[in-house]
Amino acid sequence: MHRSIALLAIAASVFLASACSDNETTAPSAAPLVFSAQLSPTNEVPPVGGTESTGHGAVQVQFDVTRDASGAITAATGTFYFQLTGYPAGTTIVGAHIHPAPAGTNGPVIISTGLTTGNTVALSSGTGDFTFRGVFSDPAVVQQIVNNPAAFYFNVHSPTNPGGFSRGQLARVQ
Repeated sequence: MHRSIALLAIAASVFLASACSDNETTAPSAAPLVFSAQLSPTNEVPPVGGTESTGHGAVQVQFDVTRDASGAITAATGTFYFQLTGYPAGTTIVGAHIHPAPAGTNGPVIISTGLTTGNTVALSSGTGDFTFRGVFSDPAVVQQIVNNPAAFYFNVHSPTNPGGFSRGQLARVQ
């Protein structure tokens, strides 16, 4: 009996593995696209000094997409989960965005989590984690991120460092 179950599990694994595609530009419409980045003040341009230079963090961005029959992304919604630690107590986050630019270069905001100076979050102890769901994302921009994630970065902004205090280039996870 146990041998039959083991053989069935192996057969199912082989079947599922053969059904997966290595093509990173297309995926089944039900499969989310997941990216991550390690956030650091030294990645900012210019690198952040002062009190906000002591921390670090990470972000995971998940895009739930709809595709047409040809596989093109026709709609996308993002979920952003980020963690920050080691920053001064009371650090206020006034923005969290994706920008188009390679490491060492700044770019404009193209996908915002919705954080603004009128809608902030605070790191009361210098550490925190936050999730933003239902973030509209232009399908063409999401396709560009899928095609070349390293050409985009995520960063967080504060009143002390309005250009950003912690940044990381995106990498595809799933």
